[in-house]
Amino acid sequence: MKAVQIIFLAIVLSIAAGCHPRIVQRESLREGQRLLSVDFQEGQTLEYKFVSSRETQIIWDPTKSASKSEGAANKFTELMEMVVAYTPVELDPYGLTTVKATCKSVKVTRTRIPRGRPTGKDAVESLAGKTYTITVGPSGKIEDDSQLDELIREIGKKVFQTDATRGRIKQPDMIGDFVASQWFLWDSVSSIEKASEGVSVGQSWQSKLSVPTPMVMRKARDVTYSLAEVRKSEKGQIAVIRNSYTLAKSAPRSWPIPYSGKFRVSGPFGFLRGYKVLSLAGEGEELFNIDAGRTEQYNQQYQIEMQASLPMPIGANPRITIKQNLTMQLLK
Repeated sequence: MKAVQIIFLAIVLSIAAGCHPRIVQRESLREGQRLLSVDFQEGQTLEYKFVSSRETQIIWDPTKSASKSEGAANKFTELMEMVVAYTPVELDPYGLTTVKATCKSVKVTRTRIPRGRPTGKDAVESLAGKTYTITVGPSGKIEDDSQLDELIREIGKKVFQTDATRGRIKQPDMIGDFVASQWFLWDSVSSIEKASEGVSVGQSWQSKLSVPTPMVMRKARDVTYSLAEVRKSEKGQIAVIRNSYTLAKSAPRSWPIPYSGKFRVSGPFGFLRGYKVLSLAGEGEELFNIDAGRTEQYNQQYQIEMQASLPMPIGANPRITIKQNLTMQLLK
């Protein structure tokens, strides 16, 4: 009880002296503990570049030898490059902060989908110039994501074309990649249990992240974060957070769903069915500036092995390999 009173008194005195309460909280940590909190400064805009690249290979008949199946394999790539600026519009160092996100640019490039028609502009490219606000707590947890959720559903409507004979047809899109970059912005720090007590080098904690794929699926990856080391730099103390990924049993129902209603899917992913994820494995690294309270960059890489089935019983179960890379880099 006495310790609580001392911390409370220190916060009261810090307010009177004009000190930031999180500085007081950091000073009250035990030796070796680091407080990983998300901080914003009035009038400061942080601009990040997000890149999501994916290579997908379909082997239509994996029962054949490697040399023969190579000719029956289809490979294609997808790439989304996006720049988003974050500006605090209502800043409360003692509680929640409202942040305005502006999608400054979005570009998608992809090779032609095998056995599919050439696609036009990706739905996520319509995000260029769009804005939304989120409310963020000191731990990095997004407390209000309603505008982001609405925007995801809005662009989800743009992926459909209407065919008089076939109904709604969904074109390829990278909305899942946009969700992976924005919905989980500060997951590495917001998922820390008892975050106010700080984290020590070697400590690990768990969370879940989404799995964007070229087909319509709702999958998640279990992630284990660990504080590998703390480096000194000209920008401040840098926490090196290592990640490892495995397949999660389920995805939280609270995650956004961009599509609704009945529809068909164009290309091979409308032809294939019965997707079964056999394995998911990967790793990543994030550099978090402890003193500035912000992520400097991250890199996430993983590979998925899947099995699918064909609509006719021909005794072949196509194999799908997806290699995914997600990065974020602070520009200014």
